[in-house]
Amino acid sequence: MAGLQKMSLDEPEEVRPFEDGSGQLELVNLGEGAVGRATFRPGWQWSKHVKPIAGTDSCQAAHRGYVISGRIAVRMDDGDEAEFGPGDFMICAPGHDAWVVGDEACVLIDWQGYDDYAKPRS
Repeated sequence: MAGLQKMSLDEPEEVRPFEDGSGQLELVNLGEGAVGRATFRPGWQWSKHVKPIAGTDSCQAAHRGYVISGRIAVRMDDGDEAEFGPGDFMICAPGHDAWVVGDEACVLIDWQGYDDYAKPRS
């Protein structure tokens, strides 16, 4: 591995669309794992737009993310719930649902949970 690398989410190595055109995930692979920028459009909800792709009852990815714009709510399987907006860091364990709050798309950078996110299970 080179001592200096440059990658851009504006030129992702992979793009994974969500169901019904509700958004997409753009990924770059840094060797230690994927870093992604997700755009969740108004009306997006994990249980509606990613669950059919993932094939699990709730999102089983752990996330370490930063919200660029918009708002997203997360409800853990145990009922704990929080809302995140611009400038917020989010740490989220596996076992949750999430949805966009309001009429603005939510853009989120995540450097932990996107390796297999919205990727069909074999």
